[in-house]
Amino acid sequence: MRTRIRRYAVLVALLATLGVVVPDSGTASTRVVLVEFQHAEGVALEDDMVWILGVGSDARPGEDMTRTRGDALQLVGMNTRTGAATTIGIPRDSYVSIPGVGSDRINAALYYGGPQLLGEAVGDLVGIEPDYVFVTRFPFFEQMVDDIGGITVTNPREFSDVNLKDDGFREGRIRLDGYGAMAFSRIRKSLPAGDFDRSANQQIVLRGIQARIAGGVDVPGFIEGGVLSVLQHTDTDLSPAQLFRLAHVIAQVKPGKITGCVVQGGIATINGASVVTPYTADARRYGDDARKDAVISDC
Repeated sequence: MRTRIRRYAVLVALLATLGVVVPDSGTASTRVVLVEFQHAEGVALEDDMVWILGVGSDARPGEDMTRTRGDALQLVGMNTRTGAATTIGIPRDSYVSIPGVGSDRINAALYYGGPQLLGEAVGDLVGIEPDYVFVTRFPFFEQMVDDIGGITVTNPREFSDVNLKDDGFREGRIRLDGYGAMAFSRIRKSLPAGDFDRSANQQIVLRGIQARIAGGVDVPGFIEGGVLSVLQHTDTDLSPAQLFRLAHVIAQVKPGKITGCVVQGGIATINGASVVTPYTADARRYGDDARKDAVISDC
């Protein structure tokens, strides 16, 4: 207990330096954007729940990663009272109504209106608006996985991709470095269910990261080094107090109480492009279940 209290004390001190660290990152490459979502007036918020929309940006070098299409979309909910957590995976090609834009793939909302509009589109689909939106570039995602020493995941099927991972991934328990975690999360065409399986694989990687972090909490310097690594490349509008609260919430998640689902749907061709037509009733049901205790009982 004392060790963990000391860890939090050091974390507070690190976050208190945010005013120094973040301006420096403005001259370096911004690889992470963490923003607070602006809820509309009258929206009911659950006191025990914190929702973060995680987005992998498809931005190329030199592009603004908050105004390109999102390549990975995961809505993560954490219950601060019970330590339960859940992830709702949203296929990037889900064809939905984007507020103020019209119908398009949901990942295009990031291009049209940045993190705020993407959060609104996700909220319309699943019935839950995020409290925060976290956007990162895939190269930094690779670096973060390498920085924590890689992860271990259980792969439900053997698969490969000639472009991303020609030697592929075997079935069963496997070790992933940063590049492997990125490839595992992005491969789609060789998977039986395409975008749906890719979203499920992203959740497998997230669970692997959470387990690795949980296992390193009491290792001297592990958490502190990770926080500084992220902050040095982060553009955020959150205060140090908000960042500490988020760190505290994540640290409270219990590995045995993590669930997840992927929004399912049909496949259609619209305007010459292949899209996912999401089952909106199921998406809302996932949201309703998760809102209660960050648990989805029936995927």
